Amino acid sequence: MRRSSIPRARIALRVTTAVAGGALAAVLAGCGLTVPADPDGTLDAVTGGELRVGTSPDGELVEVSGSEPRGTVVDLVEGFADRIDADITWTVASEETLVRMLETGDLDLVAGGLTPDTPWIDKAGVTRGYPGIEGAGDRELVMLVPLGENAFLSSLETYLDEEVGR
Repeated sequence: MRRSSIPRARIALRVTTAVAGGALAAVLAGCGLTVPADPDGTLDAVTGGELRVGTSPDGELVEVSGSEPRGTVVDLVEGFADRIDADITWTVASEETLVRMLETGDLDLVAGGLTPDTPWIDKAGVTRGYPGIEGAGDRELVMLVPLGENAFLSSLETYLDEEVGR
Protein backbone atom coordinates (compact mmCIF):
# COMPACT_ATOMS: atom_id res chain seq x y z
CA MET A 1 0.00 0.00 0.00
CA ARG A 2 1.36 3.36 -1.04
CA ARG A 3 1.21 6.34 1.39
CA SER A 4 0.37 9.81 0.20
CA SER A 5 3.03 12.45 0.72
CA ILE A 6 0.46 15.23 1.11
CA PRO A 7 0.39 15.24 4.92
CA ARG A 8 4.18 15.50 5.05
CA ALA A 9 4.12 18.35 2.54
CA ARG A 10 1.57 20.22 4.63
CA ILE A 11 3.62 19.72 7.77
CA ALA A 12 6.76 20.91 5.97
CA LEU A 13 4.90 24.00 4.71
CA ARG A 14 3.65 24.82 8.21
CA VAL A 15 7.12 24.42 9.69
CA THR A 16 8.65 26.58 6.95
CA THR A 17 6.01 29.27 7.49
CA ALA A 18 6.55 29.25 11.24
CA VAL A 19 10.33 29.47 10.84
CA ALA A 20 10.02 32.34 8.33
CA GLY A 21 7.58 34.19 10.60
CA GLY A 22 9.90 33.77 13.56
CA ALA A 23 12.87 34.99 11.53
CA LEU A 24 10.93 38.05 10.38
CA ALA A 25 9.93 38.84 13.97
CA ALA A 26 13.55 38.53 15.09
CA VAL A 27 14.76 40.82 12.30
CA LEU A 28 12.14 43.45 13.10
CA ALA A 29 12.90 43.25 16.82
CA GLY A 30 16.60 43.64 16.04
CA CYS A 31 15.84 46.80 14.08
CA GLY A 32 14.30 48.38 17.14
CA LEU A 33 11.00 48.75 15.29
CA THR A 34 8.14 49.61 17.59
CA VAL A 35 4.51 49.77 16.67
CA PRO A 36 3.01 52.27 16.53
CA ALA A 37 5.88 54.41 15.31
CA ASP A 38 6.53 58.08 14.62
CA PRO A 39 8.62 58.53 11.46
CA ASP A 40 9.37 62.13 12.49
CA GLY A 41 9.71 61.34 16.21
CA THR A 42 6.96 63.65 17.47
CA LEU A 43 6.25 61.81 20.72
CA ASP A 44 9.95 61.65 21.61
CA ALA A 45 10.46 65.31 20.69
CA VAL A 46 7.56 66.65 22.77
CA THR A 47 7.99 64.39 25.79
CA GLY A 48 9.91 66.45 28.31
CA GLY A 49 10.10 69.27 25.76
CA GLU A 50 7.86 71.69 23.92
CA LEU A 51 4.37 70.80 22.66
CA ARG A 52 3.37 73.27 19.93
CA VAL A 53 -0.42 73.47 19.84
CA GLY A 54 -2.67 75.35 17.45
CA THR A 55 -6.24 76.32 18.23
CA SER A 56 -9.12 78.49 17.08
CA PRO A 57 -11.77 80.14 19.27
CA ASP A 58 -14.93 78.07 19.75
CA GLY A 59 -17.28 79.10 22.56
CA GLU A 60 -16.41 77.62 25.93
CA LEU A 61 -14.24 74.94 24.29
CA VAL A 62 -11.57 77.51 23.42
CA GLU A 63 -11.79 81.09 24.63
CA VAL A 64 -9.12 83.52 23.49
CA SER A 65 -9.23 86.76 25.43
CA GLY A 66 -5.95 86.95 27.31
CA SER A 67 -2.39 85.92 26.71
CA GLU A 68 -3.26 82.19 26.68
CA PRO A 69 -6.36 80.31 25.54
CA ARG A 70 -8.79 78.93 28.13
CA GLY A 71 -11.60 76.39 27.97
CA THR A 72 -12.51 72.74 28.10
CA VAL A 73 -10.36 71.65 25.16
CA VAL A 74 -7.47 73.76 26.45
CA ASP A 75 -7.76 71.95 29.80
CA LEU A 76 -7.58 68.58 28.02
CA VAL A 77 -4.48 69.60 26.08
CA GLU A 78 -2.84 70.94 29.24
CA GLY A 79 -3.58 67.64 31.01
CA PHE A 80 -1.97 65.71 28.16
CA ALA A 81 1.05 68.02 28.25
CA ASP A 82 1.38 67.40 31.99
CA ARG A 83 1.23 63.64 31.36
CA ILE A 84 4.17 63.82 28.95
CA ASP A 85 5.99 66.54 30.90
CA ALA A 86 5.76 69.06 28.04
CA ASP A 87 5.54 72.84 28.04
CA ILE A 88 2.88 74.19 25.68
CA THR A 89 3.41 76.93 23.14
CA TRP A 90 0.03 78.08 21.81
CA THR A 91 -0.74 79.42 18.34
CA VAL A 92 -4.17 80.92 17.68
CA ALA A 93 -5.18 81.09 14.01
CA SER A 94 -7.75 79.85 11.50
CA GLU A 95 -8.12 76.09 11.00
CA GLU A 96 -6.63 76.36 7.51
CA THR A 97 -3.53 78.14 8.80
CA LEU A 98 -3.16 75.67 11.67
CA VAL A 99 -3.40 72.64 9.37
CA ARG A 100 -0.82 74.16 7.04
CA MET A 101 1.48 74.67 10.05
CA LEU A 102 0.87 71.06 11.11
CA GLU A 103 1.83 69.88 7.62
CA THR A 104 5.05 71.90 7.57
CA GLY A 105 6.10 70.70 11.03
CA ASP A 106 5.52 74.01 12.82
CA LEU A 107 2.82 72.49 15.09
CA ASP A 108 2.51 69.15 16.85
CA LEU A 109 -1.22 69.25 17.63
CA VAL A 110 -4.35 71.12 16.56
CA ALA A 111 -7.22 71.16 19.06
CA GLY A 112 -10.50 73.02 19.26
CA GLY A 113 -14.02 72.49 18.02
CA LEU A 114 -13.02 70.02 15.28
CA THR A 115 -15.41 67.15 14.54
CA PRO A 116 -14.94 63.78 12.78
CA ASP A 117 -16.36 65.44 9.64
CA THR A 118 -13.27 67.65 9.43
CA PRO A 119 -12.22 68.48 5.87
CA TRP A 120 -8.58 68.06 6.94
CA ILE A 121 -8.69 64.25 7.19
CA ASP A 122 -6.31 63.84 4.23
CA LYS A 123 -3.87 66.42 5.63
CA ALA A 124 -3.54 65.23 9.24
CA GLY A 125 -3.83 62.29 11.58
CA VAL A 126 -7.19 62.46 13.34
CA THR A 127 -8.07 61.11 16.79
CA ARG A 128 -11.21 59.13 17.39
CA GLY A 129 -14.28 61.24 18.04
CA TYR A 130 -14.97 62.04 21.69
CA PRO A 131 -18.58 62.81 22.66
CA GLY A 132 -19.59 64.39 25.93
CA ILE A 133 -16.89 67.04 26.19
CA GLU A 134 -18.30 69.94 28.18
CA GLY A 135 -19.21 72.83 25.91
CA ALA A 136 -19.35 70.70 22.75
CA GLY A 137 -23.09 70.18 22.85
CA ASP A 138 -23.98 67.07 20.87
CA ARG A 139 -20.76 67.24 18.79
CA GLU A 140 -18.02 64.63 18.99
CA LEU A 141 -14.63 66.31 18.99
CA VAL A 142 -11.36 65.23 17.41
CA MET A 143 -7.81 66.55 17.51
CA LEU A 144 -5.28 66.62 14.68
CA VAL A 145 -1.65 65.47 14.68
CA PRO A 146 0.93 65.27 11.88
CA LEU A 147 0.21 62.51 9.34
CA GLY A 148 1.96 59.24 10.17
CA GLU A 149 2.87 60.15 13.74
CA ASN A 150 1.04 57.11 15.11
CA ALA A 151 2.87 56.74 18.44
CA PHE A 152 2.02 60.36 19.26
CA LEU A 153 -1.59 59.83 18.12
CA SER A 154 -1.86 56.65 20.20
CA SER A 155 -0.48 58.38 23.30
CA LEU A 156 -2.94 61.27 22.88
CA GLU A 157 -5.89 58.90 22.38
CA THR A 158 -4.91 56.86 25.43
CA TYR A 159 -4.98 60.05 27.49
CA LEU A 160 -8.29 61.20 25.99
CA ASP A 161 -9.83 57.75 26.56
CA GLU A 162 -8.94 58.01 30.24
CA GLU A 163 -10.12 61.60 30.64
CA VAL A 164 -13.16 61.76 28.39
CA GLY A 165 -13.99 58.11 27.74
CA ARG A 166 -15.62 56.79 24.62
